[in-house]
Amino acid sequence: MTRVRKGLAAVALALVLVPAGHAATLPLPARLAQALAVPGYSKSASAAVAVDLGTGKVVFSRNPDLPLAPASNEKLAVTFAALHELGVTYRFRTEVFARGHQDGTTWHGDLFLKGFGDPTLTSVQVGRLAAQIADSGITRIAGRVFGDESWFDARRTAPGWKSGFFINECPPLSALAVDRAFYDHHVALQPALAAAGAFRRLLRAHGVSSGAVGSGRAPDGALALAQVESEPLAVILQEMDRESDNFTAELMVKELGAESGTGGTTAAGVAIVRRDLAAAGVPLAGVRIVDGSGLSLEDRVTARALSTLLMTSWSDPDLHQPFWAALAVAGVNGTLEHRMQLKPARGAVHAKTGTTDEASALSGYAGDRFAFAVLQNGRPVAAHSAQLAQDRFASALASVG
Repeated sequence: MTRVRKGLAAVALALVLVPAGHAATLPLPARLAQALAVPGYSKSASAAVAVDLGTGKVVFSRNPDLPLAPASNEKLAVTFAALHELGVTYRFRTEVFARGHQDGTTWHGDLFLKGFGDPTLTSVQVGRLAAQIADSGITRIAGRVFGDESWFDARRTAPGWKSGFFINECPPLSALAVDRAFYDHHVALQPALAAAGAFRRLLRAHGVSSGAVGSGRAPDGALALAQVESEPLAVILQEMDRESDNFTAELMVKELGAESGTGGTTAAGVAIVRRDLAAAGVPLAGVRIVDGSGLSLEDRVTARALSTLLMTSWSDPDLHQPFWAALAVAGVNGTLEHRMQLKPARGAVHAKTGTTDEASALSGYAGDRFAFAVLQNGRPVAAHSAQLAQDRFASALASVG
């Protein structure tokens, strides 16, 4: 995952840069500039913006239009588009379809476990599907059990990923992945086939025998026999953003493409994200969105774009609460649990982290007073210095009464 939970040793550096009493007397822009002045911080490869939520006035700006790799701050754009397109109550579904007919307790034909992109699908939910089949009076499937992942394309990664990101940072992408494609003590490279295997086992556990498993598409007109649904989208986005979950973000982008675009592909979903950002007035000059997670080496965003996105989400009555609630809380949960553990930032800063070898970012809200975005790049990025600068910047904003 694109996140770093630890780095507390670097916090000690904060105390040597400027006396606390003196800092408190400086104007806010000077205090914010001082917050960013940490060893290892590169002005030429970084950007920061802070905006007053009440007035819309920019209170600090440094390189606001510099395109930088965003790491997991990319997920903020995906969150915005998902809430706008799908809505807070949207639920991912997983269904069982069948071809053939039932004769007594035997189904003469095949079953198809079809996924519709649920990133949270587990064996427990698939077990409920098996129970529904058994409750219908079926004890034997004369045909085979297939896994159907046709809702999305079959690309297992997103464009621009390092080869090491596959499996290590994100399991294989698929519209049908049970337990994040973990099957028989390993990550399955064919998620739909593994899902069919898991379904067959669970059918057997519920007293339903079947033939061999395979992967394939349910035919048009197939009979729907069972269905389960995920938690509402608002809950899934909290997991995605607070824990910076790459798998969920990538499937979310494909879901946007499948539901609102030209199909279940990364490119189709990204087109929807860009469309929604543009419609909301987010400046896209220099912005390049290639995937959903921020892992792509081709992603670029600007601090101005992020701060505008945050302001837009804050002022939208439909998006405000779910967007804000999806973010990690300083010193409390998610990727910020071990950062900014002291007041005034603790509990007041709600933000999205982002960390790769070449990028570090923190964007969100300081109380109900400011929206902010801080991005740093490097090869490699100085991770501890970057986080220290981000935390000092957010804390300085949170300290404003």
